[in-house]
Amino acid sequence: MPLLSQKEVLNLKLSCIKAPQLRILASNFGLTGKGSASETIKRVLESHPDEKIIDAFIKQKYTETIQERRTIISDEDLKKELRKVKTFSWGVVQGQLDQKIQTEYVRRIVRYEDLVNNVKAKLHDDVTNYVICTWFNHWTTVLIEEYISTHPKIIPTIKNIKGIDIFYDGQPFDLKVTYLPREYNSIDAVRNPSNLAVWMYENQGAQRFGSDNRLFVVLLDKDNPERSWELKRDFTLVFQKIDNFFDRELVSKKDEIIFTFGRKTYTAVTKVLIITK
Repeated sequence: MPLLSQKEVLNLKLSCIKAPQLRILASNFGLTGKGSASETIKRVLESHPDEKIIDAFIKQKYTETIQERRTIISDEDLKKELRKVKTFSWGVVQGQLDQKIQTEYVRRIVRYEDLVNNVKAKLHDDVTNYVICTWFNHWTTVLIEEYISTHPKIIPTIKNIKGIDIFYDGQPFDLKVTYLPREYNSIDAVRNPSNLAVWMYENQGAQRFGSDNRLFVVLLDKDNPERSWELKRDFTLVFQKIDNFFDRELVSKKDEIIFTFGRKTYTAVTKVLIITK
């Protein structure tokens, strides 16, 4: 999507608040929270609210969700658990575990004993590696996204809305934490991050296609790309790079890119933070 107006962004911020919390916010402005969420949002917008009050409300509610997660496991304990991972080998292409089971075991092996022996000899390790990699990616991403979302210049969302995770410099963004794709030239990625952004939009899967604004956080070990996963848990470095990025970057018309997908042309606002070592 192209750059949005302040009114459009404010409407999105309110839409990213859960209904019970939205009623509380409305009451803070002396407004009734009766009716649907859309009716409440309309009343709030018509009252010409102070956007800083809305931002502070959202950030407070988001902080409460982090505190809930920390009652299960603290940040430091979670980091310790993530450091226990010694190897990072999927064993199975991400998202294709069921297909592998069907093609290599269910439909190929005809004898029961052979099936059990093959599962014990190979599939068990493949599934274990797959689960560990998925677990590692999930929880490292949680810590990184939480850190980004609590940055002073970021307004997070407190309700899932497709294509919006954060608001930065007055614009909505879908947050993507990822590794540099193997097939992409690392030198070009560092020199021309906007080209990388176009490539990632144009090479996304059809089922998960989106043309929303995106903030890409790309992790790359330049000397050994296969070990970029270890960089993802180097939180001291990652958090420092995140702070440096948001402290200096602004969103402007120059961040708009044009890409094609399925013979259609799209415009999106995108920012790319490449974290390297």
